[in-house]
Amino acid sequence: MLMLLAAGCGGTTGGKAAPGPSPAVVPAKPLPMESAARTATWTDTDHKAHPLRLKPTRLARGDGSDLAHIRLDDDLKGKVPYYLTFSYTNTGKETEKGLYPERNFSVTGADGQAGEQVSLFRTNPLATDSGLPPECREAGKEQLAPGESTAVCQIFMLSKGQKPANVSYKDDGGDALLWQIGGTQGGAAGVLPANKPADAATTDSDRHTVTVLATPKSVRAGSLADLSRFDLHADQKKLIPYYVTVEYKNTGKYDLLPSMNDSMTLTSVSGQQARKLLLLDIGGPGVAQCPEATPDKMVKPGATVTECTIHMLPKGDPPASLTFQGNGDGAQPVTWRATTDGAK
Repeated sequence: MLMLLAAGCGGTTGGKAAPGPSPAVVPAKPLPMESAARTATWTDTDHKAHPLRLKPTRLARGDGSDLAHIRLDDDLKGKVPYYLTFSYTNTGKETEKGLYPERNFSVTGADGQAGEQVSLFRTNPLATDSGLPPECREAGKEQLAPGESTAVCQIFMLSKGQKPANVSYKDDGGDALLWQIGGTQGGAAGVLPANKPADAATTDSDRHTVTVLATPKSVRAGSLADLSRFDLHADQKKLIPYYVTVEYKNTGKYDLLPSMNDSMTLTSVSGQQARKLLLLDIGGPGVAQCPEATPDKMVKPGATVTECTIHMLPKGDPPASLTFQGNGDGAQPVTWRATTDGAK
C-alpha cells in the first residue's frame, strides 16, 4: 500500500496553504457489482484473528482531476483512480480498536492483475470540490463495539484501458472472498485466449537466447491427496493445487532443457501469484497427475516437449491468467487467460 501526501496549492498565508484554482472535477461513476455481506476475519500484527462481516457497497471510477492536490509517485501518474467503499461490522464479543481491513482488499482486472492500492494521510485536507466520495475523505471509526459497523473507502489505481472485474478480500490464512463487477468480464487488453500459440523467448544453459512457440494446453484443479507423499507445510495444506500443462516447440538454434515452465506464473482472480511448486522427489515417481516433461530429454531445434507444473492458490480464488516471463534478448512476458476444470 502506498501512502500519498497532499500537495500544496498556490502561495501560503500565515503558515496555511492558500487555495489554488479548483480543477474541473468529473463525478465518480459507480459500476454494477455484487454487494453481498460475507463473514471474514482480520488478523492483527500479533496474529490474532478478529471476526468481521464485510459488505462492499460501491465501486466508482474516478478521474485524474480528483487527485490534482495529491503528490503522486511517477508510476501512478496517468492511471485511473477507482474508489471502493465498504462497510464492516464487529461480529465478535469484544470492543475492537485499530482495525484496518482495507489493507486486505484488492480490485483486479479480468487477468487477475491488481490495481495499486494507495492511502492518503488523513491529516491532509482535500479540496472541498474533489471528486472523491465523502467516505474517502474520512477514516473509519477508531473502535467498534460488538455489533457496531463503520464505512471505509479505499483508492485503487488501475492503468488506462484496464477494466476492473473483481473485488476480493484475503486475510492471513483465510480463504479468498470474491465479489464480481458486472459488465467487465470480456478479454483483458494484452491477454491472449487460453490455448492460443504464442512466440516467446528463453535461454539455454550457455545463456544463448532461444525462441519457442508456447501453447497452453490446460490448467486443471487437483487435490491435496495427489501430494500426500510430500511434506507440505501447514499453510500449503490450506491451498488448492493447479496443474499447468504447456507445449513448447523449439524454434531456435540451440538445445534446451525441458524446464520452460519454470518461467510460468499462475495469477488468481484476486491477484495472488503462484510460481512452480518445488517438491523434493529425487529419483521418485513424481506426481502422476502432472508429469514434469514428456519426453524427458533435451529439446532440440524443431522438437516439441510438453511440461506440467504445480501451482498453489487459495481456496475460493481460481486462476485468472497464466504468464510466461521468459528471458534473453528481446524477451517479453506473454499472458493467456486461464480456464480451468472445477476444484476437487
